Amino acid sequence: MIVAFSVSPLGVGEDVGEYVADAVRVVRESGLPNRTDAMFTTIEGESWDEVMDVVKRAVAAVEARAPRVSLVLKADIRPGVTDGMTSKVATVERHLAVE
Repeated sequence: MIVAFSVSPLGVGEDVGEYVADAVRVVRESGLPNRTDAMFTTIEGESWDEVMDVVKRAVAAVEARAPRVSLVLKADIRPGVTDGMTSKVATVERHLAVE
């Protein structure tokens, strides 16, 4: 299962990088494969419970310091697939190389 999510503090002003870093730190310490870009953090795990536990803890890290938290989440639930974060991108790149 692959989950892309964005957690943002609300009510803390415009500079939210420090709060987002708290959430990303939780993800990186989880040991699950992950990738962070300008808009989302993506994680991959074997089960719904495993991945959602990390998301829940990442949200809690921001919630501990912010009066309100926004969460956007997108999931690809596909049992039996591993390394989907890499293989999905590789498939697109392969198609782009054909052109």
